[in-house]
Amino acid sequence: MTRFQTLLAAAAAAFYALPAFAHDGVLIENAYARSNGGIGATGAIFFEITNHADVDDRLIGVTTDIAAKAELHTHKETADGVMQMLAVPEGFPITAQQGHALKRGGDHIMLMGLKQALKDGDIIHLMLTFEHAGDVPLDVPVDNARKEGAPKEAAMTHDMSAMEGAADAADPHAGHDMSTMD
Repeated sequence: MTRFQTLLAAAAAAFYALPAFAHDGVLIENAYARSNGGIGATGAIFFEITNHADVDDRLIGVTTDIAAKAELHTHKETADGVMQMLAVPEGFPITAQQGHALKRGGDHIMLMGLKQALKDGDIIHLMLTFEHAGDVPLDVPVDNARKEGAPKEAAMTHDMSAMEGAADAADPHAGHDMSTMD
C-alpha cells in the first residue's frame, strides 16, 4: 500500500468513526472492526457506548449483511486458564449516565461467516438494538492495523487465526482459544 493509500484509508476510517447517536441518549464512539481472513472467516467489532439517558439500557442485538451471523460475545477464562469466547444472548447492560466498552479481550461483536474479505477502509453497516434506545444504525470502519487504545492511524498486526473456520463448525465457539488475543 502506498503512503497516499494509507493516509486515505486512515482519513476514511476517522470520518466513519464519528459518534453515532440514538434518540434516547446512547452515544457510540471509537468504533472499528478487525478481521483475519477472507470469505467465510471471522471478524470482530469494538466500540464504546455511553448512556446519557436517566434509565439503564441494554444492548440486546446486532444485525449486518456482511456476515452469516453477528452475535454479542465476551471472553471468559476456564478453570484451566484458557480464554474462551461465549455468546451473550442477554446482551450487555449500560447503566444510566455511564458507559460500557466493547474491547479486545472482553465484550465485543463477533462476525461469523464473512461474505467478503474485509480490507482496511471498508465500512461495515450494523444495526444495534437496545432495550430502550431501540435500533441504532452504525457504520464501522475496518482497521486491521489498529492497536488497542492507540490512535486510529497506528499500525500493528493482530493474530485472529485461532478463530478462523469456527463459523463452519457445529459449535461456533469450538476452537476459539483466545489465549492469543489481546
